[in-house]
Amino acid sequence: MPPTATRFAWLPHWLRHYQRAWLGGDVSAGLIVAVLVIPQSLAYTLLAGLPAEMGLYASILPVVAYALVGSSMTLAVGPVAIAALMTASALQPLAIAGTTEYVQLAMHLALISGLMFLAFGALRLGFLAYFLSRPVISGFVSGSAVMIALGQLKHILGVEAPSSSSAATLQGLWRALPQSNPTAIALGLGSMVALLLARRILAPALLRVGVGAQAADLLARMAPIATVIVGTGLVAWGQWDVTRQVAVVGSVPAGLPAWNLSLPGLSELGQLWLPALLISLVGFVGSVSVAQSFAMQRQQRIAPDRELWGMGAANIASALTGSYPVHGGLSRSAINFAAGAQTPLASLITAAFMVVIISLFTPLFYYLPLAVLAAGIIVAVFSLVDMATLQASWAYDRADALSLLATAVGVIVLGVETGIVLGVAMSLAALVWRSSHPHMAVVGRVPGTEHFRNVERHAVETVPGLLALRVDESLFFANATALEEHIETLMQADASIRRLLLVCSAVNQIDATALGMLTELEQSLSQRGIRLELAEVKGPVMDRLQPTTLGQRLQGRLFRSVHDAFVATDRQTDPHWQSP
Repeated sequence: MPPTATRFAWLPHWLRHYQRAWLGGDVSAGLIVAVLVIPQSLAYTLLAGLPAEMGLYASILPVVAYALVGSSMTLAVGPVAIAALMTASALQPLAIAGTTEYVQLAMHLALISGLMFLAFGALRLGFLAYFLSRPVISGFVSGSAVMIALGQLKHILGVEAPSSSSAATLQGLWRALPQSNPTAIALGLGSMVALLLARRILAPALLRVGVGAQAADLLARMAPIATVIVGTGLVAWGQWDVTRQVAVVGSVPAGLPAWNLSLPGLSELGQLWLPALLISLVGFVGSVSVAQSFAMQRQQRIAPDRELWGMGAANIASALTGSYPVHGGLSRSAINFAAGAQTPLASLITAAFMVVIISLFTPLFYYLPLAVLAAGIIVAVFSLVDMATLQASWAYDRADALSLLATAVGVIVLGVETGIVLGVAMSLAALVWRSSHPHMAVVGRVPGTEHFRNVERHAVETVPGLLALRVDESLFFANATALEEHIETLMQADASIRRLLLVCSAVNQIDATALGMLTELEQSLSQRGIRLELAEVKGPVMDRLQPTTLGQRLQGRLFRSVHDAFVATDRQTDPHWQSP
């Protein structure tokens, strides 16, 4: 290895192999993302119940940390709606939103989440990205989107309403409806209409007049900035925060955040570990999904274990600089990708530009109306309600559809953490139920071949006295009794059976309960003059089976294939038989 390469081996791979041709795309993407995510960062932070400046802080050092450690070339890390909602859900029972105690808890939540990410990375638990099923994730995101939208209606109406639960929010909004602020409503609804029109009409219109697809998409995505500028300008021009009582962001402190090395106490750790775990798990699944989708478009790959390290570094950096949990954001990443980002240098440029904004331009945010930020959030989360997955799941697998609905309803009615746990429980219950009711088929030989198929689906040959039963599931405690009962039913239906052949091609494991059942079944059948035989037993299953009592008793009755078992029968019944 050249001395220069050795000297810079500590640098990220993308930086050591950086190409000058990438610089233009990275610079433009970094600047565009920085501008477009400012209102998003402010809005999501207010959604979390935290001071607006914390959203800006979360867009600096956490972004740098992920860029240096993570594996994705285009994933943009920062405040996201789901993390903000989960932060608020975890902290509101513990402290009053916006207070010093609440802010401290948010930073501790980010720290605990970051340490969990690092621990998972050290243990190489990247497979956790696949722990939550797609219906559960879809239900969680859809339910969260509804909760987020409900929570923002108070800003659209210009009233105060509790946010402890969806029911409390709706009740509070109903009571406060007579005190609604007409100007806030006009700003909020006007912004929503403008954003929806921009999303559905602006990009196609630009394409029709000859603007490139990528440029049209970026211009359409700049609509939130336009609404923020117009809304802020109107409030500042008319002093509507005073004359019409329009709620605004207010003073945002200038300057970089101070380092915070505060550690949670044992009592806080006991209160925050479960929310931090759920935030980490949900955030990791979402971040990896986004990173994979963009990596595939460029024939790139990500490393899930590296993503754990990257997310851990980002969240610890967020805690140390006075902010809350961060994840990889879909909208941020989509803007980053569409703007031409080639490497994480784009994120470093975004962070640098955010430093300039925080240092010099925070006074511009004073008159930014909360109704406009709320409109941006509602429009953004509206697309997260995933009806397509619900319809597809309902048509294909009702159990998955019920898991999705249970998660969504649980999140809306019972809260974020309870909704996730309910969805996971439903998924696991469906998995156990399916496994406890395995598909079992009596099989016969397709004439003139060595293939065997279900006698109820195909015209096949069977051998008198031989029952060949294929079990399409591993055998364990939940389905052992079901298998035994099905066998007894088949035996009672045909008294001529003298050989029972279990086809184990789909059996990947036999646990102790199933082994005990098979041992007792073999003994019972033997007493009735019926031989139990096994075919197509997989190597790992055979290794564990051979030393057992059942394995010893089945010597000479274990066949490599169903065909071998049928051949043995044919040879026994017809000495002149020839293999087809």
